[in-house]
Amino acid sequence: MSVAIDAGAPALEIDNLVVSLGSRPGGDRVIDGISLSVRQGETLCLVGESGSGKSVSSLAVMGLLPKGALRTSGGGIRLVGEDVLAASDRRLRQLRATTMAMIFQEPMTALNPVVPVGRQIDEVLRVHTDLDSRARKRRILDMMAQVHLPEVERIFSSYPHRLSGGQRQRIMIAMALVLEPKLLIADEPTTALDVTTQKQILTLIRELQRDHGTAVLFITHDMGVVAEIADRVAVMRQGRLVETGTLDDILRRPTMEYTRKLLSAVPSLIPRPPRADATTPVVLEANELGKIYRERSFFGGSREVVAARDVTLTLHQGRTLGIVGESGSGKSTVARCIVRLIDPTSGGIRLMGREISELSRRLLQPHRKRIQIIFQDPYRSLNPRISIGETIAEGPINYGMSHADALAKARELLELVHLPADAISRHPHQFSGGQRQRIAIARALALDPDVLVADEAVSALDVSVQAQVLDLLDEIQARLGIALLFITHDLRVAAQICDDVAVMQKGRVVEQGPAAQVLTNPQQAYTRQLLDAAPGRDWDFANFRPIHPISSEAPLTAP
Repeated sequence: MSVAIDAGAPALEIDNLVVSLGSRPGGDRVIDGISLSVRQGETLCLVGESGSGKSVSSLAVMGLLPKGALRTSGGGIRLVGEDVLAASDRRLRQLRATTMAMIFQEPMTALNPVVPVGRQIDEVLRVHTDLDSRARKRRILDMMAQVHLPEVERIFSSYPHRLSGGQRQRIMIAMALVLEPKLLIADEPTTALDVTTQKQILTLIRELQRDHGTAVLFITHDMGVVAEIADRVAVMRQGRLVETGTLDDILRRPTMEYTRKLLSAVPSLIPRPPRADATTPVVLEANELGKIYRERSFFGGSREVVAARDVTLTLHQGRTLGIVGESGSGKSTVARCIVRLIDPTSGGIRLMGREISELSRRLLQPHRKRIQIIFQDPYRSLNPRISIGETIAEGPINYGMSHADALAKARELLELVHLPADAISRHPHQFSGGQRQRIAIARALALDPDVLVADEAVSALDVSVQAQVLDLLDEIQARLGIALLFITHDLRVAAQICDDVAVMQKGRVVEQGPAAQVLTNPQQAYTRQLLDAAPGRDWDFANFRPIHPISSEAPLTAP
């Protein structure tokens, strides 16, 4: 049931807000005098690169700035007319969930892993209402149904790890909205989700906003998402607001160069020309590859989970083959089987003409240097205790290179990935996310591989850094002639780097061929569905204008 909305009433007003480092006066400004407002029933998108101050601004509104590290040193924040900065800790706890609520980027870290999700939502109601346990459960189940969760009784009793990424994010939305707050802050809530789940979550937020009259402050670095959900847009850079306006003004008539840069960095869905001729030698083949996981229960039973079945792929020298699909489609399982990080259940893998699918660990060792992998999260894949130089040198040393020669090679590779020479003695925490991914690329190249596997290697990066890393991979491929197997759920990224595309669904390849064919003239309904779900697909961001949408015979199913 829709509620009456006073569209002119501001739910949130931020006036000349200043956030500084440290607990004492004189610290450097992280947020430098920003002013914005969000009206009831309106979505304001706060956009900018990593480090621009978007999330810090939201934490200041929620009263969640880390004590001793950051503090508000100027300006004001008013929530439905109430001064948030003057509120006591007790009052702030009352305001959270009842008047303002927040959805965090990564639900798996925001949810308690040892408590069923229904009980976690129940905690909000126990703290803030006088409802009895039956009434609380009825409200929770009703809210879970509103966010389109299936089998709400089962999910109520489920632990977070038993749910998909999209289901966990729906739980976070249900928890945030169960008390119908006036303001919802969504901090990058769709960054780690595949395109169809992302579209469902964006549609859900819009639907709930319409029904509840909620003001939404939506934080994102993805201008495609902005095009889907925003009423107004505020662009941040280095702690300052550089431009604000309606969605139409920002997308069609951006006035600031930085805003133009953000828009131009959004990858296009139009595939790039192929890099190398398809007649180059085959360097990697997967033939009817399959992987079945067997799960055992505490009571002695077991079940089989088919993660990949009959996957056949061919990768040519100097070309990029993209594997795309939703989360759970089997993309990463296939990549890990090909690299032999996990053993395939069936099928074959030929690397440079040699069958490697059944080789023992000892016999496989000489072939590992020919195929290397770049993981999604470089911070987790880099050893925090080892310098960058030693990290890159480790592989060559293990294959017999002297320590001095390996470090010399590390310096050459750092130059290749456009990092400064002094990076060799520094540690992972001293670099940005994009720089760490460059380090991971350098490490993967240290053994002069013939095949590079990139498993969602740019999905966690903001669009401008993502563009830089894609350009770097393109440059490396052109210089070294390396073949690239690129795993992604983002069809825009696939269009910009892939020569060929294989589309996976439920463990099977449902369509494959040249990128220009698959992404512009898809033959399968599932591929068309993925294309339809790409955020901002109706906009030509680089030229600041809308484009005629690609027709589809398979409209996206409602969430």
